Amino acid sequence: MTRPADDDCLLRLSLVTVWLFTAFASIVELNGQSREVLAEAGIASPPWLVQLLIVGGAAADLAIGLALWLRPGRASYLAALGLMLFMTAVATFLQPSLWLHPLGPLLKNLPIAALLWYLHRRTTP
Repeated sequence: MTRPADDDCLLRLSLVTVWLFTAFASIVELNGQSREVLAEAGIASPPWLVQLLIVGGAAADLAIGLALWLRPGRASYLAALGLMLFMTAVATFLQPSLWLHPLGPLLKNLPIAALLWYLHRRTTP
């Protein structure tokens, strides 16, 4: 039988994986899917802005992933929740149809938000 602390660690590491691999995928697909996502939202130029948005988003994801991994705590959970809510709001504004996408790219943020809130509440101040 696992202890609650072990379960919390597993949940936290799963979130670390999401953020770190999202950062990695954004950069690997810098000239592919990352640009396509922005183009579908109507942001295709100027090229420097597109690149700045992709690299900036990847840097934010990397920072959150590292914070959750190396400095887990209430502040990192709230930072992750805040970034996720901000990015979800921006994506909703730019492409509300993503809520109906069959793979659920925005819908998946609901259980992620619940996990972050759960971990935040379980962590002592």
